[in-house]
Amino acid sequence: MRRFAERPGTRKAAAAVALLTSIALVGCGQIARGESPLPGTNGGSKSEGGEGSNQPSPAKPSPTPDPVTMKTNVGDGADGVKVNKVIKVSADNGKLAKVTVTGRYVDHGETKSITIDGKLNHDKSGWTASELLEPNGRYTVKMVGISDHGVKSSTTSTFKSDELSLDQQIYPSFNGTLGGTVGVGTPVVLTFDRPVKDKATFEKHLHVTSTSHQKGSWHWYSDQEVHWRPAKYWKPGTRVTATADLNSIPAGDGEYGQQNASTSFTVGDSVITKVNLASDVGKIYRNGKLVRTILVSAGKPGWETRSGTSLITQKAMHYRMTSQMIGLPKKGPQSYDLTVKYALRITNSGEFLHSAPWNSAFFGKKNASHGCIGMSEADAGWLYEHAPSGSPVVVTGTNRGLEPLNGLTDWNADFKTYAEGSAL
Repeated sequence: MRRFAERPGTRKAAAAVALLTSIALVGCGQIARGESPLPGTNGGSKSEGGEGSNQPSPAKPSPTPDPVTMKTNVGDGADGVKVNKVIKVSADNGKLAKVTVTGRYVDHGETKSITIDGKLNHDKSGWTASELLEPNGRYTVKMVGISDHGVKSSTTSTFKSDELSLDQQIYPSFNGTLGGTVGVGTPVVLTFDRPVKDKATFEKHLHVTSTSHQKGSWHWYSDQEVHWRPAKYWKPGTRVTATADLNSIPAGDGEYGQQNASTSFTVGDSVITKVNLASDVGKIYRNGKLVRTILVSAGKPGWETRSGTSLITQKAMHYRMTSQMIGLPKKGPQSYDLTVKYALRITNSGEFLHSAPWNSAFFGKKNASHGCIGMSEADAGWLYEHAPSGSPVVVTGTNRGLEPLNGLTDWNADFKTYAEGSAL
């Protein structure tokens, strides 16, 4: 009898069922012996993002970068800031891109605008003003910076400067300095409208430069007047510039300089006139060479011409001279009223070099004037044409000396003595 036969494929089907059962057990968390988990499945365990997820974890947010911070050395809203305060700006966590300081101040009742210049340092972490403040002013500081991460920002600060009265402000002037083309003896003359108490501090801010680079010194004649002269006469052709950088510089006792000032001049030919009143003979030297010998008549007894080194300070083609100008009566034996030609002033008290044809009989013989040095019209005309203001006139032969500041008397002392008048 024929046995019941197995269906075709039955054995293969049973084997397949066994294999699926094994895989199912593995899929339930069991790892087959000798097997490794699939890459990225963490052994089939759950992970963030879902069962069997392969997504990365979200990144934590980055911290916000620090912004650039900017500040001045004067507090925002400050009042009564001293005018000699140097404004400074600094930056942290970045660099300065731009700083502007602007303001408005009151000067003699007039409101004026001002911009203060300054410079950034090498790494742009700081800015320093190159000018000082004006009194009675309101200022605004605008600062622009860039952080270390490239973020740009800006900030503003305001303040008020000290309120000063006119009695606390000192104005400088070079009006006493000769200008244009001048003689080799010309000093720099600086005056002030109020006394200066702290002369040393002021003098540190006074400067004289020349193309000949000559050594010189300041000399204080008073609390309101200071001069500068070279050790030796200027070299012809020299260009001289003087500056008084005194704006907001302390002058002592709560007073300050107000405004800067400057002047300049060019030195012409050296023309030096030497007059010996013991012999009534004068000699004129041009650029070191004797070019003219003149006969003169000067001040008579009681009216002696002063001996010393003075400078020509004024020139007039025609100049009226009267006896009243020197304290004599309008009428009487000593009175006179003359218009002289080629007048060259050498003292403030009224001594001139000029033509005096009415005294021609006394030239080279006798002193017969009221103090002026008279000469022929030809000699006076030559001197007038060739000697610029500031040219030295050296008078000897009398017992009457030249007083300080009776004209420009800076060369009436040797340089060592003159330099002792400096405050430094």
